[in-house]
Amino acid sequence: MKTLKKVPLRKLALARSGDKGDSSNVAVIARSPEIYSWLEKHLTSDVVREHFREIAKGDVDRFEAPNLHALNFILHDSLGGCGSGSLKTDAQGKTHGLGILYLELDVPEDLVPGSEA
Repeated sequence: MKTLKKVPLRKLALARSGDKGDSSNVAVIARSPEIYSWLEKHLTSDVVREHFREIAKGDVDRFEAPNLHALNFILHDSLGGCGSGSLKTDAQGKTHGLGILYLELDVPEDLVPGSEA
């Protein structure tokens, strides 16, 4: 059995995000093909919805881009109306990319860059 290690997503991936209307778009780009394969199985819409439960009031859709080793998430109803129509301090989806990188996952230790296997 592989040893699991709790790590923030930022150890495994990069992120880009943006906004359109009242939805934010968060792309998670794996640091290796092996990490992408693991994330494809474990970084689900439900996991992301739970992580953003305080701000994502709608559905969370996931789209795979295996040629880029990326998963793209759409967080519906997450911006309080939209950038210019919201009372939120920062109603832009650009901050959601940083936010997802704080998500902690139990990952096989041999997948974590810099870990001693």
